[in-house]
Amino acid sequence: MTATTDGSPGSPTHRTPSASSTSEPDPVPPGATEAAARRAVGHATDHLLARQHADGWWKGDLETNVTMDAEDLLLREFLGIRDDKILAASARWIRSQQREDGAWATFHGGPGDLSATVEAYVALRLAGDDPDEAHMSLAAKWSRGEGGVAGSRVFTRIWLALFGWWSWDDLPELPPELIYLPKWMPLNIYSFGCWARQTIVPLTVVGAHRPVRPAPFGIDELHINPEQPSPKRRKAPITSWDGVFQRLDQVLHVYRRVTPRSVRRSAMNACARWIIERQEADGCWGGIQPPAVYSVIALHLLGYDLDHPVVRAGLDSLDRFAVWPEEGVRMIEACQSPVWDTCLAAIALADAGLPADHPALLKSADWMLGEQINRPGDWSVKRPQLAPGGWAFEFHNDNYPDIDDTAEVVLALRRVAHPDQPRLDAAVERAVRWNVGMQSRNGAWGAFDADNTSPFPNKLPFCDFGEVIDPPSADVTAHVVEMMAALGLEHDPHARRGIEWLLAEQEDNGAWFGRWGVNYIYGTGSAVPALAAAGLPASHPAIRRAVSWLRSVQNADGGWGEDLRSYSDQEWAGRGHSTPSQTAWALLALLAAGERDSAAVERGVRWLTDTQLEDGSWDEPYFTGTGFPRDFSINYHLYRMVFPLTALGRYVRDEPFGAGHPGSAAVAAAGGSTGKGA
Repeated sequence: MTATTDGSPGSPTHRTPSASSTSEPDPVPPGATEAAARRAVGHATDHLLARQHADGWWKGDLETNVTMDAEDLLLREFLGIRDDKILAASARWIRSQQREDGAWATFHGGPGDLSATVEAYVALRLAGDDPDEAHMSLAAKWSRGEGGVAGSRVFTRIWLALFGWWSWDDLPELPPELIYLPKWMPLNIYSFGCWARQTIVPLTVVGAHRPVRPAPFGIDELHINPEQPSPKRRKAPITSWDGVFQRLDQVLHVYRRVTPRSVRRSAMNACARWIIERQEADGCWGGIQPPAVYSVIALHLLGYDLDHPVVRAGLDSLDRFAVWPEEGVRMIEACQSPVWDTCLAAIALADAGLPADHPALLKSADWMLGEQINRPGDWSVKRPQLAPGGWAFEFHNDNYPDIDDTAEVVLALRRVAHPDQPRLDAAVERAVRWNVGMQSRNGAWGAFDADNTSPFPNKLPFCDFGEVIDPPSADVTAHVVEMMAALGLEHDPHARRGIEWLLAEQEDNGAWFGRWGVNYIYGTGSAVPALAAAGLPASHPAIRRAVSWLRSVQNADGGWGEDLRSYSDQEWAGRGHSTPSQTAWALLALLAAGERDSAAVERGVRWLTDTQLEDGSWDEPYFTGTGFPRDFSINYHLYRMVFPLTALGRYVRDEPFGAGHPGSAAVAAAGGSTGKGA
């Protein structure tokens, strides 16, 4: 067992993590920091080039938490396709992630999570671990102390219901007839974020069938009171939204009992068609594991046998989410990120000084050009007249291109001197038109859909598994603005509205909230370079407030870090162990703000050069990516490479906005730092 405790900065024993230090840094000979940065850039460039796939792409492991591994094993058990080798290898990974107190966390160094612990526990029971073994007894005791199974999330209890460990009657109801709601009506499937709708549609089928395939053991030890596993919960007042939706759930339970069979059958068939129409070329759904798992179960319950081509392809796709970090150990990725990793790697290498016509950049550009999506997807429900042209995150996900990837791919492509420039220019033009067309009414951009801001989906009792809508965010909006600025479109009305929205969204402390990365450091590291590239001077009050905040949260060791708990507790904002990616994000913002010669930048650069490993990479066990704030966290294993290389490359080349951006030369000509030595 690899024990992890809750002793990170800000834990009960270290409630105030170290941030800015008033002590003077050790004296550094003139030019020594820049020389070290140049050496680090060379080593990191070599390391990243060596990791490129022969086809031109990069992909790092995408690590989340053990619920992915547990649910993979539960799926195999439910379908009767148990594989003892896979079961043993996955169990080794699950055991290795257990904390000393018996729980499992959802991110490195984080607190124990009840749902993750319950799912890990039952998966290990399937693997043959005895409840009397020390690690199992400790996990059960911890779970009971946190409320037992009854306190776990709805999705966890759905998995338990599949095996008879929980009653379907004690789960929220969501009927398959939801598929019939018109697009203008609240709670229609398109009012959910794309990841949620892909999960909810198959789960309505599963909930309608209420299957039970009894497990060979019970889990009474996970209940506070096995005689009454589901205690009655007090209803919220009818005058509150929680009270309204609790009573709506009661109505839906009654509706289930009176629904005509023909209506129910028709609705489930409509769900099946919706699911099958969205299966990708590789057999997956949306390129992410959870919808694929539930879609396979739903279709199987509807009579599709395991050898049916649709189900077979779905099962095969799930095998591709498996990573074997060492012999006999198997970890499941929730998703794979080749497009995202490739565009970020290309940007990093170009900004580090790799020639624009270098074979590695040309191969990456060719691969990215081949991945552009030129057909409509679910996004076209809100934008039916908009021509396609975006990129997705994964290898295969034509239904759900995203605005963030598209912006970063464009930023990568414009750094490449491609031999077929008209082809590249045409792809960029399509991408920019699509991204601009996905702007929401408030002037900002979400990740996958426009105006996906209904307040109702998050209030359903069924939807306690994380964010289920896709409102605009500062980091995505910043990347679109940065893309437009790089193409000379910073004065376009769409860009100006995005800039105005960003300025209005700045927090009182000077930071920006980071939706898809942790958290305020990511948001600020995205917003400042975008605003500066779009023409805001370094003296602008918004830029100065951001610089002041970043200085205030710099750790004593010179790096920056932020714990995921900042999504729930403002005391954690900008606080945590220094990490390579978060240090790089802070440096990118400071460099864009004209702070190249400041003490803060020098100390941050020194932290990166001092912590670089011999092979040119960095170590980063902490999770700095975000799936759902507060609920689902990600460790992108390539972040530790691409972002430090980007920041160090811009530092040594004195190009604060990256390779070839005209704003870089303007900042350098203006004398660089506005806060020298501060």
